[in-house]
Amino acid sequence: MSSHHIVREKQEPALLVLGLAHFTDDELGQLLEWSPTLITSPVLAEQLAVYGIKIDYVVADNAGDINQSDVKLISSYKQPLLQAALNHLVSQGYPAVNVVTDELDLFVYEQYATQINLVIFYNRQKIYAINSAFSKWKPAGEIIRILTPDVVIETEGLKQLSPQEYQTASDGFFNLTFNETAIFISEEQ
Repeated sequence: MSSHHIVREKQEPALLVLGLAHFTDDELGQLLEWSPTLITSPVLAEQLAVYGIKIDYVVADNAGDINQSDVKLISSYKQPLLQAALNHLVSQGYPAVNVVTDELDLFVYEQYATQINLVIFYNRQKIYAINSAFSKWKPAGEIIRILTPDVVIETEGLKQLSPQEYQTASDGFFNLTFNETAIFISEEQ
């Protein structure tokens, strides 16, 4: 990193690590490149600490679950770790979070889609919420899946393969237009 790059707190997306089964060390390294705020579970905190990765927060029921020094507790108050972590990030004003997980419940993420920019890495997919009139450049042949059910979508630059699966027709921008507040799409990692 050049000396003229100053990373301010909350400038980069926070990183919430809830599972690493389908995520490589290299991919994790890319997300850690700019030293994001790192939140995880007690079990994964131990695993990450073995690799020398600094943990900022652990989501747990009590401080007794934390086996590292200089790590802050986000009390889960008996709610699922995902909701406790997302509630903390929203309340602290974080604009974005990258979530690495082995489980996907889009219903939970839908509750936060308008409060924080979510990018979810799950099962070799990159999943994120988009607003209508979304546009993105992709090379030809890339697969885009619409994960939000029962959405009427107008597309440009995509050919439909199945009701919720599309392929980019050529190198260039594709566009999605719909009437929902936000929907979730995925692309291969």
